[in-house]
Amino acid sequence: MPEVVMPRLSDTMEEGTLSQWLKNVGDPVHKGDVLAEIETDKATMDLEAFEDGVLERQLVAVGTSVPIGQPVAVIGDGSTTAGSAPAEPASAVKPPAPEPPDSPPTALGTIAVHASAPMGSAELRTSPLARKLAHDHHLDLAAIGGSGPQGRITRADVEDAIAQRNAAQAAADGSDQAPASQPPGAAPTPAGNGDEVVPLGTIRRVAARRLSESQAVPHFFLTKLVDVERLVAFRAEVNAGLAESGTKVSINDLIVRGCAVALRAHPEVNASWGGDTLLLHRQVNIGIAVSTPAGLVVPVIVDADRKPLSTIASETLELAGRARAGHLTVNEMTGGTFTVSNLGMFGIDQFTAVINPPEAAILAVGAATDVPVVRDGGLVAVPMLKITLTVDHRVLDGATAAAFLRDLTTVLEEPLRIVV
Repeated sequence: MPEVVMPRLSDTMEEGTLSQWLKNVGDPVHKGDVLAEIETDKATMDLEAFEDGVLERQLVAVGTSVPIGQPVAVIGDGSTTAGSAPAEPASAVKPPAPEPPDSPPTALGTIAVHASAPMGSAELRTSPLARKLAHDHHLDLAAIGGSGPQGRITRADVEDAIAQRNAAQAAADGSDQAPASQPPGAAPTPAGNGDEVVPLGTIRRVAARRLSESQAVPHFFLTKLVDVERLVAFRAEVNAGLAESGTKVSINDLIVRGCAVALRAHPEVNASWGGDTLLLHRQVNIGIAVSTPAGLVVPVIVDADRKPLSTIASETLELAGRARAGHLTVNEMTGGTFTVSNLGMFGIDQFTAVINPPEAAILAVGAATDVPVVRDGGLVAVPMLKITLTVDHRVLDGATAAAFLRDLTTVLEEPLRIVV
């Protein structure tokens, strides 16, 4: 009887959380029907049926985190539906099936259906990435405690073991690094009386890990004050011309387009760290940081340097709405080469943003505020905003990043450059 398994829906996915069943036991199922919603490290995705039949069993309960390749449901001819057991709680989830180390990602929006071979109780439960990482760092997996479902060893567990070993070695060598009993970073705060303990969702948990990884990147920061008087006037003029279409351009849309123009002139900034190489990207794909109830996500405007303002505005509005609803696809959040993070709408004057790996830079945008400026011998109020560029020093030097920020400022202060 074919089993529906947890698919790999992104290149960084190790497990998915079954957030909602959309088909019940006994329901007829057709190829392409959505059986459930899966929350991954990127977004909430649809789990689709791969063949016709009847949903005979739900093997996991809502809220359960399931490793890739593990069965979550059974589709059959309906002959065994009557009296079938309900979805099992997380503690009863079956062990994952063995997964080949080089297995390719499953096609987006579909699932793989196959019979899963049981894993022996003595066999370690690990992800392929965890096995490779342990092998590369000469670690014994049997000595690592697994934090995943049913004690499964994840990449994060191996990374913690590596950090603890390095800290222990540093302490033994007499260095001033953290001792073995205290891994790098702040220790978790224990819950006190009356504290509410909120479990981490997949997006926030993965974001926390990725941001911690980002802190290992050598950052530096450059800040520029931008006169946006002409930009504000230009926006009003553009929106007047777009009134009949119903599209409205925001200041952030102008900044995104301005960044695209500046990146086109500075391809060395539109780059990533590649280990022992630098990757200069042909496409200018700008990510836009969006706050959602589940955590921060970054949908991407692809080919932002080739799109008109109206298209950037409409795509941004749609992507932000889909992000807050948890309906972004993996493709809509991958391939970014530069990110813009704007907190101006909250009245924040200036901040520094953390780089979104593997990108080389991110731009933090504050609020536009009136600043007294001397013109023609008198003081006038001019709207100014501060933009701060966070840079990966492995990819860019100070002078190179400064030249980009200088030219971006010129584009924003002379907004006709945005549309040419």
